[in-house]
Amino acid sequence: MNGEKIITISKNFQKNLDYLKNQLGVGASFDVICHEMVIGGKQSALFVIQGFPDTEVLFHILRDLVVLKREDIVPNTLEKLKKQHLAHFQLDSSDEMDRIIDAVLMGQSVLIVEGEPEAILIDLRHYVARGPEEPDLEKVVRGSRDGFTETLVFNTLLIRRRVRDRSLRMEVMQVGRRSKSDICISYLADVANMHLVAEIKKLLRSIDIDGLPMAEKSVEELITPGNYWNPLPKVRYTERPDVAAQHLFEGHILIMVDTSPSVIILPTTYFHHLQHAEEYRQNPAIGAYLRWVRFFAVLVSVFLLPLWFLFSIEPGLLPPALKFIGPEKLGKVPLIIQFLIAEIAVDVIRIAAIHTPSPLTTSLGLIAALMIGDLAVTIGLFSPEVVMYTAVAATTIFATPSYELGMAHRLARIFLMLMVYVLKLPGLLLGTVGLILFAGFTKSFGVPYLWPLVPFDYVALKGILFRTPVPAQNKRPSVLQTQDITRQKKKPAPAFKPMPQPKKNRKKLEFKRNKKEE
Repeated sequence: MNGEKIITISKNFQKNLDYLKNQLGVGASFDVICHEMVIGGKQSALFVIQGFPDTEVLFHILRDLVVLKREDIVPNTLEKLKKQHLAHFQLDSSDEMDRIIDAVLMGQSVLIVEGEPEAILIDLRHYVARGPEEPDLEKVVRGSRDGFTETLVFNTLLIRRRVRDRSLRMEVMQVGRRSKSDICISYLADVANMHLVAEIKKLLRSIDIDGLPMAEKSVEELITPGNYWNPLPKVRYTERPDVAAQHLFEGHILIMVDTSPSVIILPTTYFHHLQHAEEYRQNPAIGAYLRWVRFFAVLVSVFLLPLWFLFSIEPGLLPPALKFIGPEKLGKVPLIIQFLIAEIAVDVIRIAAIHTPSPLTTSLGLIAALMIGDLAVTIGLFSPEVVMYTAVAATTIFATPSYELGMAHRLARIFLMLMVYVLKLPGLLLGTVGLILFAGFTKSFGVPYLWPLVPFDYVALKGILFRTPVPAQNKRPSVLQTQDITRQKKKPAPAFKPMPQPKKNRKKLEFKRNKKEE
């Protein structure tokens, strides 16, 4: 352990008791409890943190232990306690004081017994958490309504419910010298690229920081290689278990951090951030339509304001039929300043809405729209067109499923407007090419960010432009270099056989025949 001396349990029970009390802050912290008792004639102590253990189970365990006699636990005290008297299936033991202390701080119950060289670790943790509600950022019209919570064990269960595969791995590790945050890396052992899995594990183990207060975001920045100032998100976040399971089947890797409802999916490309569960909950034709509407909204969010600004300062670029585009009155403030103020104002309103209590959010919207917006146009601070186009661009930002990518698009839009202001039409062209090159040289854990556009992959690109029907989803993404590239074997669908026509009622036939004879 980096050259540090490992402290083990002493044969002196009182020495062990004093050391653990001092290190855990028993007495100084009200919630750290040391319960001393006698088990089979031996001095013992149980260390717990109040609120973590299931009190009912702990009560039954203590009730059974205190009535034991010496002959019940001697000899081989530890073995007899674990195998005969501790009625619990999550047991472990350790002789290292550091591990024992960490176990208590992570919520386990630790039992030390006089004269025994190891402590017994009992996992009685009872997790109190909110229900798995549908995430606000990834709602669907039809589909499951459960979502990840802040409790790691609940999140792994939600994935296990959907992925009942024997190769599913859930490997947990602790990160943070002080926080000891639980991090789970999940993947399919016979599908995922094991070289990438090993690299991710190495990056996680190399994290040397005191704590992870921002949970998954801190982990992303600590393991994401490359320029930290690159606004393009190199991982995808999801709070939907069905989305996480779908990416597991494709060969992606999941990272779950305790205390966070967001699961990290990696590696990802630009187009992964444009996909939404709603497209796969609808008919393929409707899903393709929704996807194209989303693509159009993304283009509008980035290029609408720069194009309108260009046509406003260069009206000669417009054909006669589109001469109506552009402001009738320029106002008292230059257009570029109007746009920048409007962009900042939208962000201020968004930030204010986050910090505003829910009953007052409607009032905030009315104040922003009616009072501030209307008065700004009236006094000449903004032209009406600037307000309208800024509102359209701000609305289309939220059509991007990934919140992080939407914010990156906002920065790209501001960059293009500044380029248009400086160089006009050449500035728009150079800015667009620069953004494409910038994204083209970006990689997410070795995966090109613009794949399958760069490098070009026709089959994969077709699957992105059009929502592929489930029977045609035969291959996993080639860029992930998975061990198993086949999702399902191609075979013709069984022909539908129409239901045979029912025979006519014999009684009716006999009745008609008898009547005819009469």
